[in-house]
Amino acid sequence: MLVKEGLPARERTLALVVTIVGAFIAVVDGTIVNLALPDITRELNASASQAIWIINAYQLATLALLLPLATLGDRVGYRRVFLVGMVVFVGASAVCAMATSLTTLVLARVLQGVGAAGITCVNMALLRLIFPSHLLGRGIAINSLAVAAASVSGPTIAAGILSVASWPWLFAINIPLGLFCLLLGRRTLPHNTVKAASTGFSVLDVVLNGLMFGLVFLGIDGLGVRVEASATVEAHGTPLWLALTELLAGLAVGVFYVRRQLTLPAPLFPVDLLRIPVFALSVSTSVATFCAHTLASVGLPFLLLGPLGRSHIEAGLLLTAWPISLVVVTPLAGRLIGRLPGGVLGCVGLGLMAMGLVLLAVLPPHPTDADIIWRMALCGAGFGLFQSPNNHAIISSAPAHRIGGASGMLGTARLTGQTLGAVLLAIIFSLFGTATGQGPQVALYLAAAFAALAGIFSALRTRQA
Repeated sequence: MLVKEGLPARERTLALVVTIVGAFIAVVDGTIVNLALPDITRELNASASQAIWIINAYQLATLALLLPLATLGDRVGYRRVFLVGMVVFVGASAVCAMATSLTTLVLARVLQGVGAAGITCVNMALLRLIFPSHLLGRGIAINSLAVAAASVSGPTIAAGILSVASWPWLFAINIPLGLFCLLLGRRTLPHNTVKAASTGFSVLDVVLNGLMFGLVFLGIDGLGVRVEASATVEAHGTPLWLALTELLAGLAVGVFYVRRQLTLPAPLFPVDLLRIPVFALSVSTSVATFCAHTLASVGLPFLLLGPLGRSHIEAGLLLTAWPISLVVVTPLAGRLIGRLPGGVLGCVGLGLMAMGLVLLAVLPPHPTDADIIWRMALCGAGFGLFQSPNNHAIISSAPAHRIGGASGMLGTARLTGQTLGAVLLAIIFSLFGTATGQGPQVALYLAAAFAALAGIFSALRTRQA
């Protein structure tokens, strides 16, 4: 079967290029516009609070459709969902580049998010069709490396483009890259050999899924604005009561939605897959790890810019030690998949990450740059050692007809962990503040605790092998 044997070597390489480029541009577009917001705000005569929807519209659309489109891929084919998603993404990028009003730009960003959801939700599922089982870990590692690079390179790419061109080119650059993926993808991307007979893809479930993620996102975004404002002068944007109401409403919808999914034979939210112990433990590992990552990645700048007295440029350079070490270690982790148990690799990596976070929390009052860099690198190396084996466990533990749902769950686990981390960070900063460094220090300790918890989840997988 194709699921087991994959594609021939040449076609496999070309198909991998398509999935990597597609995932890269979809992930980059989540952050590439951030640096241009002041220019866009000025040119389109919009306020800062209105312009933030250029970012939110993309993220909300992606969140709302990630699981529905992944489940649809199980039914109609991952190749079709990917290619249609790319068509929508390219078309929306063209509209973004030509937008002359904020309304047009935001609506186009919604469509861009829809396309990005179609591209990313089946990305890992396609890899399982592209690679034979003994090379799947290597393929996932390469893909994870590309996604990790995309997640941190958005501002850098934007800076390069804006240094020679105006902000519409941030979107226009997607057009040739997307057309490349479409032309090559039509030739090389494989068809599903096993498809779900029924997906339970109902309008009500899609609406409930969108409401759950949308309300939770808006609530977290409102709390995040207050956390950022607490480090400046006063709170702006969403009132606290409204942010909490949105968050609680999203959780309430989520409870009803998941309970409904439990009664369906092929649920949109993959509760059937969560009954598989290895899958459930791997998802739990991912949620806890991304919670730790969010606590650390948001808390560390406050620590560096505040009590440690680093400038913005110095802080930015110091923070790059984390992604650089991740990029170095991720290929190694891919080669170790299949040679060592994934649960062991994840446990070791998350142990290193937890150790690095504790060491960052106990930095002396006047550390040298080297003191900070090697601790950052330890965290990044640990994260890199965890990510590919964990992704491999999630994809490989799902039945062949449900790898679309498993692929969508990868993004859902990441977003759930990030949401939990943002909530906890808002609470910590409101209780301890940021000026003295106590809030960021507490956040780092809690991040270490979540990394250790994730390590325990990962270790438990060895008992299920």
